[in-house]
Amino acid sequence: MENKKVNLRFGIICAVILLAAVSRLIPHPAGFAPIVGMALFGAAYYSKRHWAYIIPIAAMMLSDFVLNTWVYSAHVDGLMFWFLYTYGALALIVLMGTFTLKKMRILNMAGSAVGASVIFYVVTNFGSWLSSGMYLHTWEGLGTCYVAALPFFRNGLAGDLLYTGVLFGAFELLIYAFPSLKTQHDIA
Repeated sequence: MENKKVNLRFGIICAVILLAAVSRLIPHPAGFAPIVGMALFGAAYYSKRHWAYIIPIAAMMLSDFVLNTWVYSAHVDGLMFWFLYTYGALALIVLMGTFTLKKMRILNMAGSAVGASVIFYVVTNFGSWLSSGMYLHTWEGLGTCYVAALPFFRNGLAGDLLYTGVLFGAFELLIYAFPSLKTQHDIA
């Protein structure tokens, strides 16, 4: 019976992350996405850390594949490097979340979302500066890149706070309604 509870909890956590990734396909303001919320959610709820990295990054890759291949059908120079910076930022956010979300408190979640927004902004825009060819490879070019990305950061921060609150809140409501989901162990 315990194994069924574990599998149910694991499946629900995966489903929440997958649904968040699918929500990227719904039209939204640039930068307003569930990416940070997915990474923090995985960091907080998977008891086996490898799932906290694998599932959110796999869900992100799947939604990126759909967005970049079917929706946009565009080739961008340096896209592979940009993806590496994006997924690297996601991994850093999961790592941060494993430390900052040991206790489930609203301030921990909000602070983690803000910190994760900053990590995502700094890492992905550094990758854009380095690989896009849009900016000079000077300190001035790097500064220009970060300034140009400020509107995306504002939208990202708003999305990160909203999605983190929705994902965590929805799962905590599920735990409240179904206390058996509170188990602390994942499969393999």
